[in-house]
Amino acid sequence: MPESPAPEPDSQPEARCVLVCQYQSCLKNGSAAVLAAFEAQQVAGVKVEACSCQGQCTTGPTVRVTPDEIWYCRVKPSDVPLIVEQHLKEGKPVEALFNQRIHGRYYY
Repeated sequence: MPESPAPEPDSQPEARCVLVCQYQSCLKNGSAAVLAAFEAQQVAGVKVEACSCQGQCTTGPTVRVTPDEIWYCRVKPSDVPLIVEQHLKEGKPVEALFNQRIHGRYYY
């Protein structure tokens, strides 16, 4: 029996997407302004989208970058230029803004 051809790997990596929560508690903490700040930055190859609750209500506004799976918490509009430059353009996530529930650090 002949072998099936192996699937060809995707030549394009998955595009980055910035998801900015626009649900109740995040909205109360200013996520609409955070979304507007990201939309104003326009980075090639990066989509910015409003999303519903991401389950991190006490640490909002929540911003999640996929496919990197980096979660930022308590993001302010003034944080957006740093996230854009350092993470989205240079590929170095901004650890100071990490959601510690998701990106916990262990020290011994």
